[in-house]
Amino acid sequence: MIHIAPTKDIATCRRLRRTVFIEEQGVSEADELDDKDDAAIHLLATRDGEPVGSARLILMGDTGKIGRVCVLPVARGFGLGAALMRAALDQLRQQPGITRAKLGAQTHALGFYERLGFSAEGPVYDDAGIPHRDMVMTL
Repeated sequence: MIHIAPTKDIATCRRLRRTVFIEEQGVSEADELDDKDDAAIHLLATRDGEPVGSARLILMGDTGKIGRVCVLPVARGFGLGAALMRAALDQLRQQPGITRAKLGAQTHALGFYERLGFSAEGPVYDDAGIPHRDMVMTL
């Protein structure tokens, strides 16, 4: 059974991110780790009690920035990424004053985020050696 909820267990979220971003995608540790975890809302996805995905939400003015969205390879292909994104959007809608969501999407995932209701905005840019494009959604 899949369960997605806010968590204070940042260490587990960082382990998941390390597996996906650093080990699998080759992102440097310097690019993955930053000083924003302590101020963020973290979501943890578990399957049968085992951590399999996470996302990080940062509130900036009227915008909730969704980032560090990851799903372990063994848990992909079952809709967990979309469920994690829907949970992130639900969390943002509960935050007073937040009226839009924003994220930096890896360009290969633009269609995934468009299907969830996001629109691409601005040019393609490099983030940690991976092409990205900003995407936004009015909440």
